[in-house]
Amino acid sequence: MSFFRYASAFSVLLVSTVWPAWATSSLEDFKRPTTIPFPADNPYTPEKAALGKALFFEPRLSGAENMTCASCHNPSFGWEVPVETAVGSQNTRLGRQAPTVLGSAWIHPFFWDGRAATAEAQAKGPIESPAEMNLPLEVAVQRLSAIKGYSAWFDQVFPGTSVTPDTIVAAIATFERTVVPSYAPFDAWVDGDADAISDSAKRGFDLFVGKARCAGCHTGWNFTDNKFHDIGTTDADPGRGTFEPANPKAQFAFKTPSLRDIAQRGPYMHNGKVPTLQAAVEHYLSGGIDRPSRSSLMAPVDLTAADIQDLVEFLHSLTGSRQVVALPVLPN
Repeated sequence: MSFFRYASAFSVLLVSTVWPAWATSSLEDFKRPTTIPFPADNPYTPEKAALGKALFFEPRLSGAENMTCASCHNPSFGWEVPVETAVGSQNTRLGRQAPTVLGSAWIHPFFWDGRAATAEAQAKGPIESPAEMNLPLEVAVQRLSAIKGYSAWFDQVFPGTSVTPDTIVAAIATFERTVVPSYAPFDAWVDGDADAISDSAKRGFDLFVGKARCAGCHTGWNFTDNKFHDIGTTDADPGRGTFEPANPKAQFAFKTPSLRDIAQRGPYMHNGKVPTLQAAVEHYLSGGIDRPSRSSLMAPVDLTAADIQDLVEFLHSLTGSRQVVALPVLPN
């Protein structure tokens, strides 16, 4: 699927690629891709993505028909929710912040602890989790199959297979892969508009890839290395350590989140305990808790208050306009 086609659908402004004379290879590393990658075993079709979008906003995929995927991944808030942690089916807070859906096509593995290898595997988790949407997928199959509009839609998208647990999550995953971060002022700067971001943001970028050492983990255009690091938070949650108990560096380690559209996605960290971008930057610069599992990329960094403001200004430049997502008409 062409990214330019997708961007046009959401009225995202794209500018021509004209590189500034001083551009370096490090800046090139942050340039947006031109296509969205889809796996060979679940290729993109417009019909499948449209079905997945309907399912993403479908309350009948929850046990009490009171939740959707968007309940925890709201497009108005960077495809997260603006509270400390998401709220599950029993009106109780979950243990972690809801990760964003933005850039799903470039993310692997999924969840803060990486327990799902693919977007398809990730989609199964919240639907069936008793603490979240609380609906066995076999029951979801029965519900959707009984709705004439869905039955016909699945027959069209998955001929010979129709509604199954695998086709439900295949459609949702396909839609999620079309959720691309907005075209931000930083992108316009990379593409040659020297005035797209402020001088403060430019200084912040220099700090980001230099003295502040942020780019050690937040790499590439999506600003994540897709790896797990203990950044020295105060939480006792073992994170990736649950799945790698023999790996000392996996203890208290969590997936590096993308920084795309980050200003829309507070509060921050895996537990939502950090309310602002400035507080998040200050945590990283403090080095966090010094313990054996702490990432070797984490260490105290001495920056001035002005430096910190420049870093925050740069992070704001990674956020574009809020994406306006039209809600689908659901079959009856």
